[in-house]
Amino acid sequence: MSEPASSSSKPGAGVDVSQPLPFLLTAQQGEAARALLSYVASLPLPGPDPQLLAVVVTIRAARGGTGNLTGADLAALRLHDPREAVEALRGLGWQIGDGIFDSDPDAPPVPVTVPDLAREIGHPLPLGRQVRSRVSGWTTRALSAKPVKKLPPAARLAALFTAAHSTATLLGQAPADLPEACRGALPDLLSKGFLTELSGTTFQVAPAVGHLAGRRPPTEEEKALRPARAGAGRWFAFRTEAWDQWKDAATPALRRHVESVEHCALCSQSAERIAEAFMLPAGNKFFPRNVKVAYGQWKDGHPDRGPQAADFNVAFRAEHGHGPSFKQLGDGMGWTLPRPVLGFVVVRLVANEWLTKTGEVPWTLRPGSAAQQQGIALPAARRQTAVAPAQL
Repeated sequence: MSEPASSSSKPGAGVDVSQPLPFLLTAQQGEAARALLSYVASLPLPGPDPQLLAVVVTIRAARGGTGNLTGADLAALRLHDPREAVEALRGLGWQIGDGIFDSDPDAPPVPVTVPDLAREIGHPLPLGRQVRSRVSGWTTRALSAKPVKKLPPAARLAALFTAAHSTATLLGQAPADLPEACRGALPDLLSKGFLTELSGTTFQVAPAVGHLAGRRPPTEEEKALRPARAGAGRWFAFRTEAWDQWKDAATPALRRHVESVEHCALCSQSAERIAEAFMLPAGNKFFPRNVKVAYGQWKDGHPDRGPQAADFNVAFRAEHGHGPSFKQLGDGMGWTLPRPVLGFVVVRLVANEWLTKTGEVPWTLRPGSAAQQQGIALPAARRQTAVAPAQL
């Protein structure tokens, strides 16, 4: 949801920002994605062409050993030699009909069978229906991501591995079973912006594709880098170069909004805190029952919370040039609440339209439509008009 346009030149006014996409995979689904790639890496295949094809065939046939593939699916992989790749899979006993080479978009799907995945006992890749579907969709999205979709098969396969093996804070460590051709393609991912950093076998996935992260559990060393916000359960390693690159890639409106927070003398937020808030992709939101119960008990004692929060936002923006964070709202209102409960308070204020915000972009809280109906709104944009000397 974008903010209304405004002619005000004040930082943060009329912000129309692009926001990080939510993760495509849960932590459990990320584990399944890594299991898929490890299974393919263990197959005796001669190179990245058949390996990339094997990833797609395997996830399609993961449940029951049989799936469907079309000629268009094969063509979309842009393999160097599709026939050679198919023959390599056939050499493993996989059953793939010649109809797979028909690139007519109206051609019927071709059944593909992977005997190893048809076993009921000792299945190498036991996936539930929903997990299989989510990992399949993740595979398609990752391979078509803008930074890598035109790269050779080795680089696109490397993109799958690096995304799957990155943590929720986008730090990654190349796995031991990463195919050798993929190791050689890692610099290509760096140059194309899929990765922002690469040092040996460690890397950081770019925020623009951070929604593809497999959310691998962080190592103890990664945990020690710097704990993120208390209780958030995520870790963030601040790097000036990565933060500068993120801002360079932002839209002009988002960049202005970021700068309004960075240069706010009243907030005096550290660069690390600001970068963390903007760069970390939005996590999956879940409020347990005890949080909702605590909110229910709290709201009874705060019947005017909506209008008061909207009023506070108007005053805060007048002083700061941007909206408050959730914590700044809670502190300013004198709401002494645990972080999860405060988060749910804001969620309800937004749902009831006392406040609104721009997606998950931080510091964008402002009065919502319910507040505006009561006359609680941001001041109209002021246009400065040049006055001719004769009019003085």
